[in-house]
Amino acid sequence: MAPLSQRHRREDFEAHRVYEYPQHLRQAIEDAPTGAGVYTFHGQEGDLPLYIGKSIHIRARLLSHLRTPDEARMLRQTQRISYIRTAGEIGALLLEAQMVKAQHPLFNQKLRRNQQLCSLQMTAQWPQVVYARDIDFACEPELYGLYASRHAALEALRALADQHKLCYGQLGLEKLPAGKACFRSAIGQCAGVCRGDESPQAHRERLLGSLLALRVACWPYPGAVGLVERDGDFTQIHVIRHWCYLGSAPSVEAARQLSRNASQVAAHFDADSYKILCRPVLTASVEILRL
Repeated sequence: MAPLSQRHRREDFEAHRVYEYPQHLRQAIEDAPTGAGVYTFHGQEGDLPLYIGKSIHIRARLLSHLRTPDEARMLRQTQRISYIRTAGEIGALLLEAQMVKAQHPLFNQKLRRNQQLCSLQMTAQWPQVVYARDIDFACEPELYGLYASRHAALEALRALADQHKLCYGQLGLEKLPAGKACFRSAIGQCAGVCRGDESPQAHRERLLGSLLALRVACWPYPGAVGLVERDGDFTQIHVIRHWCYLGSAPSVEAARQLSRNASQVAAHFDADSYKILCRPVLTASVEILRL
């Protein structure tokens, strides 16, 4: 084992190396725009993207990266920084999600495409797990919650049952012997539909009430729409269809052309786009154009 003084010198050297200000990025940050947009840290090997981020103030966000010790490893590997301006926050969020899914940056853990995206759908008996690969979540009614896996969906249903004293047996979470009540009813964690304390109809109504906050909204338009964002003279129309982001255009005619071209490509329901777009679309808090 190295002497204590030698270990301290080594630790001081490592700390200095890790937290050294990345001078080679100074000019790129000084040249960065002050408005909204998406930025990419590029690595040396093949100019690969190390990290893709978004901000309503790109330069300020880049400066904050330099003050974050946990990101020193990424900054040491970064050779250059590129940026794409957007007219507002919605465009930055949509573009970031799209680019991360397409380019798979090394240091991005979120926003990666999920091949197992699923939801809970009500049936005549109980909620069942359904998958976005099998049905179009944008148009399918009676969907509740968006989950990364079947396990996550069932855990969410179990948590809902615990919160509202719903019966695992009635929800299909466990198989009950004929004529037997569940164990949770004996300890007051189930309201007792399995032993006749409440009717199946009352239990179902409580279940539906508890699911309301998780309901996935169907796409409310017959086709594509454009969400308009402006920043001074800079205008973008974000083309959306079935909660899928198809791209952005500078004019209505260009947006319509983008919509026509993109309609030839089958876009899959994207949970990140849905979460970004749901509130502004349903509340009409932004300007929306029928395309």
